[in-house]
Amino acid sequence: MKTAITKKQYEEIYELLNSVEILDFDCGTLCSAACCTHEGTEEMGIYLLPGEEAVHEDDHDWLDFRIEKAEDHYMPESWSGEVYFVRCKTPPFCPREKRPIQCRTFPLAPHIDSDGELTLIYNDMELPYKCPLIEEAIPLNDDYYDATLEAWQRLIEDPLIYDLVRMDSEAREDSFLELMDKLGI
Repeated sequence: MKTAITKKQYEEIYELLNSVEILDFDCGTLCSAACCTHEGTEEMGIYLLPGEEAVHEDDHDWLDFRIEKAEDHYMPESWSGEVYFVRCKTPPFCPREKRPIQCRTFPLAPHIDSDGELTLIYNDMELPYKCPLIEEAIPLNDDYYDATLEAWQRLIEDPLIYDLVRMDSEAREDSFLELMDKLGI
């Protein structure tokens, strides 16, 4: 899959996100790092964004890589070929400065609204654990929010990543409209 984002651009986005903290303390202390260590029936891990694997090509000491076909998963139609699923081998002691983008920006998720504007919302995926940041709506640091928004603004300049965010946003809105319809609202 050919991406418009270079390894250097990914590294710049990583540096931007390394410069801020979600809270004034490690949020993993609230939940014993549930997002990294949950041992339910699901394998904990994340798909890398297109081209992001270049940043992690030397990280096999702490990351397990699994190459899969985009067509076999819920991915945008524009995605074809290989996608990389990764999981940390040493949770909760993963190198924070090397975490993939979607780990760094959690619990926020990018959302493109009906006006085409990018916003950030709390991640609304069904999770096999409870995240106190989401469940209790704990306020996040403003600089973290701003850096995360800037990162996703840069990322969606890539058509493949834009398609992913748009697909997720449309699915979210469709689910909301179905719920409203069921409730008769």
